[in-house]
Amino acid sequence: MKVHVLRGKRILIVEDEYFIAADLKRALGDRDAVVLGPVASLDAGMAVLDDGGAIDIAVLDVNLDGADSYPIAERLAARGVPFVFVTGYDGWAMPSAYRSIPRLAKPFPPGAVVRTIEQMIEEK
Repeated sequence: MKVHVLRGKRILIVEDEYFIAADLKRALGDRDAVVLGPVASLDAGMAVLDDGGAIDIAVLDVNLDGADSYPIAERLAARGVPFVFVTGYDGWAMPSAYRSIPRLAKPFPPGAVVRTIEQMIEEK
């Protein structure tokens, strides 16, 4: 049996589209990751961070029902936690501080997010 690079990694999912969040949770769980969430709002994402538990990596939807997830991104960056954006926004629409962050454009297959996260962990 192959041991996945994501085995035991605590991955936060912040995504307000139910089916996308469910697909990501399932795909990451299939790789033996510990999925935190998914949570669907800025407040819920901030609450997970306030709990102080370890997070190895995060998946952030940029637009959470009209609120930007950038405050979550700032807190993750301050803690040294890598993250990837999943969004319908083009790169040029992102604030300059976040243009170098990995970004997957919606729609995307969940496997693309899994591969991106695996790559990020392997490069860490």
